[in-house]
Amino acid sequence: MLVNREALIARDQAARRRNVRVQVDLGARIFVPADGREGRCHVVEMSSGDARVMSTLVPNVGEQIILYVDGFGRFEAEVARSEIGYFAVRFNCSEVKRDRVAEQLSFLTNRGSGDEPPMRRHERRTAKGLTHFTRPDGEVVRCEVLDLSLSGLSLKTDAKPRIGEIVVIGQMSGRVARHHETGIAVEFAGAPPQVPQNSLTLRMA
Repeated sequence: MLVNREALIARDQAARRRNVRVQVDLGARIFVPADGREGRCHVVEMSSGDARVMSTLVPNVGEQIILYVDGFGRFEAEVARSEIGYFAVRFNCSEVKRDRVAEQLSFLTNRGSGDEPPMRRHERRTAKGLTHFTRPDGEVVRCEVLDLSLSGLSLKTDAKPRIGEIVVIGQMSGRVARHHETGIAVEFAGAPPQVPQNSLTLRMA
């Protein structure tokens, strides 16, 4: 009986850890299957079972949605609460995925310190090269690559687009994740829907 009690306590503690919601800053995309609406959004709090999302597109309570979270993948979810500019969802996923999400969140919240962002998931290497990125209004900004990884890159530039802005660089689109002393850090979000032919050559020195 003692063994069973300890097992139950351990399982309860694990479940509580999985459901602890932590503050994050993750780019995401929402899709509402019922009417085909979709758009970009940001996950600002997340646990393995639910999330709070900042979005201009706010679905109704009870609606089923699909949420694509950068670095975490696809979630089927139900809207639990909504308010102006925000909504909360409950994930419909397996225990295996919940455990994996809990591990990722634990890694992100405990990784690094100081200027090392917790969202950095891949080792970066130093790289030097001239390139440019394209902003949503079509402005082309020349810049220098400082370092890069599979998940993003750091750019030296006088321009400081707002955090969360989507820019196009190379054959990828990315989200401005943070500002630093000499420029910006960009987290890759995927291939852009349309690639201007005259603006996407990454030229490494």
